[in-house]
Amino acid sequence: MNAITSENIMMIGSVLLIAGVLIGKSSYRIGLPLLLIFLLVGMGFGVDGLGIQFNDMHTAQFIGMVALCVILFSGGLSTRVSSIRPVIAPGVMLSTVGVLLTALFTGMFIWCLSGMAWTNIHFALLPSLLLAATMSSTDSASVFGILGSQRVGLRYNLRPMLELESGSNDPMAYMITIVLIDAMTLSGSLNGWALCVMLLLQFAVGGLVGVAMGRLTRWLVSVYIRMGGKKGSAEDPAQAASMTGILIVGSVFLTFAIATELGGNGYLAVYLTGILIGNASLPNRKGITKFVDGLAWLSQIVVFLMLGLLVNPADMLVVAPVSLIIGVFMIVIARPFGVLLTLLPFRKLPLRPKLFVSWVGLRGAVPIIFATYPVVAGIEGASQIFNIVFFVTLLSLLVQGTTVIAAARRFGLVEEETPQPDDFGIELDDNLPTSLDTLILTGSDLAGGDTLGSMSLPEGALVIMIRRGDRYLVPNGSLRLLAGDALLLMRQTDTA
Repeated sequence: MNAITSENIMMIGSVLLIAGVLIGKSSYRIGLPLLLIFLLVGMGFGVDGLGIQFNDMHTAQFIGMVALCVILFSGGLSTRVSSIRPVIAPGVMLSTVGVLLTALFTGMFIWCLSGMAWTNIHFALLPSLLLAATMSSTDSASVFGILGSQRVGLRYNLRPMLELESGSNDPMAYMITIVLIDAMTLSGSLNGWALCVMLLLQFAVGGLVGVAMGRLTRWLVSVYIRMGGKKGSAEDPAQAASMTGILIVGSVFLTFAIATELGGNGYLAVYLTGILIGNASLPNRKGITKFVDGLAWLSQIVVFLMLGLLVNPADMLVVAPVSLIIGVFMIVIARPFGVLLTLLPFRKLPLRPKLFVSWVGLRGAVPIIFATYPVVAGIEGASQIFNIVFFVTLLSLLVQGTTVIAAARRFGLVEEETPQPDDFGIELDDNLPTSLDTLILTGSDLAGGDTLGSMSLPEGALVIMIRRGDRYLVPNGSLRLLAGDALLLMRQTDTA
């Protein structure tokens, strides 16, 4: 393409998005992670496909950074403290010690592999550890997408544990990557004490900024709501919800910038901010959550399409044999040993769920984004690092992503997923002392009569809507009810 214009960029981008969405529609039916489809679509449109050339690592890194902020915040926003509280200890251990052990095992293996004459990679110790560090984080979103598409639940609180691990291990992988790059570019050596100090500083500052910005954002949202409630300043509810979402997203990027400027981990700060906001009272929570979730999905799709365009398949094939060996070692040995050693103190957790956790450590967009950092920093052999990381990510998504359901069943961890309560699309303000429940009528419910007046409803419950098939009915005393009707109940939750 001789001339890149704004119109060309818009056309190419829209075609990529539409093609990816349409192709990915059936991905989960065949057990493939949706994001893998977007990655392959990007490769298909790339330099060795339809010929679109994109090789700007600086732009790719910036886009990846912005996208990762949104993705991590969305993960924190959807994390319920009540669900992760029982698994905080193993989840945090997996996201810190587990990541460190996986990176260490894989890095030492790459170093040993580099010393063999038949390989086409020749990394010293620090570059070997750097390559391993970029691949040490996991992407459990793909796992949940596959499990959710097939209505599969997991025993032993594995879902919240994996959610916590995947949401909090990206900052750890990032810190190790940055520390190793600094060691290679500044002094060429790795001081153990300095490493510990840098990691502690990143954790401490990132954590403090995340908590502080989470509370500040909650205060800003409350101020905005109070401003809208003043006489003469009434605001359209839909507009208020949209502006609240924009306010929160603006706070996300501010959180990342402040934490990074202060020497902390911006990704950790963003994730903690998401948790604090997600577990606070929010006006129009559903609208805000959908807004952020849609933004997160768009971010992931854009990143995978961009990364697919960025890679040169011909260069990736050059390192394919050694990448395959590294990938198999990471999947079969490094990750399982890292997980099993990390979870060794948790004796109440049986071996089978530990083995499942070790198997579903899928690699996603984050390792490829982190692999751009050595390229931008000018590290020797960075192009090989990027291509190897890309290949291992593809291998992980193909092998582990297609066997998630089979592995869960093999280890006897499958249970029927608890259906989410149906609220008929109606949302109540978090501050209201009420809740919505759904009652599906059966023949026994109608034994005493087929009208609301003759039924024995839960105490304090009020029927506000009835769904019959595709129809929605307003309840009244004369309406004849049928078995299978869904009743939307409102009840008071706070009697104080």
